Amino acid sequence: MAHIPVNHPARPFYRVLAGLIGVYILAFGVYGVVLTWNKGLFGRGSDWSLGLRTNLAFSIVSVIFGAFLLIGASRRSNLGHYMNLTAGAVFLFTGLLMMALLQTANFLNFSMSTVIVSLLFGLVLLGTGLYDKVGPPEHAAAERERSRHPVAERHR
Repeated sequence: MAHIPVNHPARPFYRVLAGLIGVYILAFGVYGVVLTWNKGLFGRGSDWSLGLRTNLAFSIVSVIFGAFLLIGASRRSNLGHYMNLTAGAVFLFTGLLMMALLQTANFLNFSMSTVIVSLLFGLVLLGTGLYDKVGPPEHAAAERERSRHPVAERHR
């Protein structure tokens, strides 16, 4: 079984990083909704919001995901841990899917820069999700002790 660090010392930094990504995505979505409000839901125009191409559907989804990430970053429990892991996987999957559909069924009006940002956000959120797990101090101490003496623990 994989060991995810419990009560990592850099956990507040990772929560802030996930929160900053959430703020950017929320601002991108709100600005994108304002820009594309009178256009079609799945339009493929040349509307750009904060450096990324968008349409109304992608902007609405971004508002929802931005709020989701901000809620996860504000929680001090393992809810934020699971939310960041889930959001990271969703961003990676969406980036790969939209890269595959870039020239054919580009219903979210992605560009290659949007794909790259989605993959980067997915990797960062996955990383933050791996290091922001919360647990009682006893679990963290046991995890540190096990990591320092892996051979001695097996032979006891």
